[in-house]
Amino acid sequence: MHKPLLLNRRELLKLGTGLGVSSLIPLSAVSANTLQTQAHIVILGGGAAGMAMANRLATRLEGGTITLVEPRETHHYQPGWTLVASGVWQPDKTMRPNAQFVPRGVKWVREYAASIDADNKRISLANGATLNYDYLVVATGIQLNYHLIEGMSPTLVGQHGIGSVYASLDGAIRTNQAIQTWLDHGQGKGIFTAAPTPVKCAGAPMKMTFTTLSRLEASGRRDAFDVEYMAPGTSLFSQPWVNEFVKQRFDEQGVTRRHHYRLSAIDPQAKQAEFTFIGPESEFTSHHQLREAEFRRENQPTVIADYDFIHVVPPMSAHDFIKQSALIAQDGPFRGEWLDVDIYTMQHNRYPDVFGIGDVIGAPINKTAASVKAQAPVVEANLLAVMQGNPLPARHTGYTSCPMITGIGKAMLVEFGYEDNFAFMPSFSFIDPTDESWVTWVMKDRMLQPAYYAVLAGQA
Repeated sequence: MHKPLLLNRRELLKLGTGLGVSSLIPLSAVSANTLQTQAHIVILGGGAAGMAMANRLATRLEGGTITLVEPRETHHYQPGWTLVASGVWQPDKTMRPNAQFVPRGVKWVREYAASIDADNKRISLANGATLNYDYLVVATGIQLNYHLIEGMSPTLVGQHGIGSVYASLDGAIRTNQAIQTWLDHGQGKGIFTAAPTPVKCAGAPMKMTFTTLSRLEASGRRDAFDVEYMAPGTSLFSQPWVNEFVKQRFDEQGVTRRHHYRLSAIDPQAKQAEFTFIGPESEFTSHHQLREAEFRRENQPTVIADYDFIHVVPPMSAHDFIKQSALIAQDGPFRGEWLDVDIYTMQHNRYPDVFGIGDVIGAPINKTAASVKAQAPVVEANLLAVMQGNPLPARHTGYTSCPMITGIGKAMLVEFGYEDNFAFMPSFSFIDPTDESWVTWVMKDRMLQPAYYAVLAGQA
């Protein structure tokens, strides 16, 4: 007498996907690339990363359930916010309905996620509902921690000479207005800051400095304006060649650089900013020190600076509900602040049925939309491999790209990856990553947005 075959949920899913492998036989272009499954895949977050994964998985999977958790109705093209804040783009150019990108057959849950129980594969939503999953893709993006700067709030952007391109689209609009008010004043001091943490679009603080310098020079009164750049570390940018280029260009354009300072407090009414000297030793441990008890250490020297305009870059981290889950990094430079993934396979280091993509992951670089383009096919291939019980076939090179705007009308296309100390990885033979050009500016201004939407649609 044969014993009944008992399969747990995971084994059943593997069997289902195994049977589905027959669909990989090239009967047609579509069926050759689809996988039959009964699995439930939840994608947390509908930004560039989450939407790209929803479209890719909707194409590759048959018979399963894909749930996208995204509360927002509007998709923001955030790479365009620096152009809005610089007065180059109109704001409405950066908005489209999310419904335009959600693929047919994907269940769209318009709610915020509240917690993750990774051991029981369960998501709790802000409305009290729960979602169980077999596989999870975490694409929740980044949290802006303005509250870690005493006296600062995103509602202040646009008032008292305060700008911040990261706050929101409305914040980018008000940042442009604050810069224009400073320009109209005809003189004064502008301070541009950076954060002591990884940030999305690491080039944005420098782009805002360079485009504002262009506006100051165009006013014909450049010498009447003082410009300072306050950096928490020795470096301004992770790619070594670009780092040295930006430093040299700032020096040539009369920008006073000060290193090892982080913005710790702001007094909007007095237009004064407090900077804490954190010293050269702190920059390598700053990630996990974001937790408030550690961030607000006592007895560190501070300086008070007057300003007429200040561009604020807030400390950033994964969202609190990620930080409070078992999925957060437990050790290393990203512990307590970022999702714990293998930076090459994108698979979670302790929960193999979980993958991460986009800004939320703990990685030395990679918080750009261009990174999502490179990561999405890796997550897709490796997730499908896990569903079939196969080895992971794909690896992420760390590829990321920054169209570094060095002034209104000129830019550099900086592409690099993990290897060889962030060596350049140029995609176009006709573009030298070390050259500023109008061509790259036109690419940033007119061509990258359609490419971005193609990534969301799973077509690139």
